Amino acid sequence: MIESNFENLHRIVTPEKTDPVIFETNLRPKNLNEYIGQDLLKSNLRIALQACKKRKEALDHVLLHGSPGLGKTTLANIIATELGTGFKITSGPALDKASDLVSIISNLKENDVLFIDEIHRLKAIIEEVLYTAMEDFAIDIIIGKGPTARSMRINLPRFTLIGATTKVSMLSSPLRDRFGNVYNFENYTFDEINKIIIRSANILKIDLSPESSAYLSKCSRFTPRVANRLLKRVRDFAQVKSRDSIDISLLTEALNSLGIDELGLDNKDRIVLKTIAEKFKGGPVGLNTLAVALSDEENTVEDIYEPYLIQLGFLLRTPRGRMLTDNAYRHLKISNILN
Repeated sequence: MIESNFENLHRIVTPEKTDPVIFETNLRPKNLNEYIGQDLLKSNLRIALQACKKRKEALDHVLLHGSPGLGKTTLANIIATELGTGFKITSGPALDKASDLVSIISNLKENDVLFIDEIHRLKAIIEEVLYTAMEDFAIDIIIGKGPTARSMRINLPRFTLIGATTKVSMLSSPLRDRFGNVYNFENYTFDEINKIIIRSANILKIDLSPESSAYLSKCSRFTPRVANRLLKRVRDFAQVKSRDSIDISLLTEALNSLGIDELGLDNKDRIVLKTIAEKFKGGPVGLNTLAVALSDEENTVEDIYEPYLIQLGFLLRTPRGRMLTDNAYRHLKISNILN
């Protein structure tokens, strides 16, 4: 079994944002033609962009939802670029008071794009301000206190709000219904991830063999962010080893040192599977019990560890609890004691 030398570091295969902004910016496509994957989404988006340009109007508000690392922030940047407008960015957790949102929106110019990442984490009081801003392009503020308080409406330039979320179900219905364009990000295919890796390798000036690119694609969890992060780590490994090119031998050596196997599983993934196999005889085991056994929180197990294991067909969520599949036993190379 592969052992990791980086147990105490943040998981490299997590799709959450961990890389420096500069690195991500360098690899991000600048327009729709450079953007790889999400063909149906891009086709519908092109129509919406062309239509609003012909009408010389602001684009209808856009909601982007999908798993972390699939390119929602990148696409938001591209939309602003395609429109040729200003681009302001913030996030749900960063907006603590309604006045925070008011100060941002009131400084927008005509047809500007405002991007709110993790929009499902907006506070209810901020959402209420956003409703009027999105629908009527105005905000109502209260001046004064007590009996002398009065409401004043401030008109806003027409702007486009782009919201990104990994949990669309957590958005309130009134907010969700105010988006005219709703796009869901699909999982990437092997070929699409391979193209992304080749493109990133060219930008980073990495000599990557076709065999290495294909192998790295299998380890990338079908997620562009993970693919780019792994590529960067392998590049570091090659530079330390004073290698000008990355062949399959060097690549596998680098991934082994990171504890990542041919399916993109790291040590933590294997610990989850082995815990269910060895301590709970393959399941079923309840989420709370499993979280205690792993010394993790339930949300971490459910949102971070489980999704990819379920995608691979290694784990099942059943009414009685979590259960391993035969595929998981074969990958771990251990026997299913129940069979």
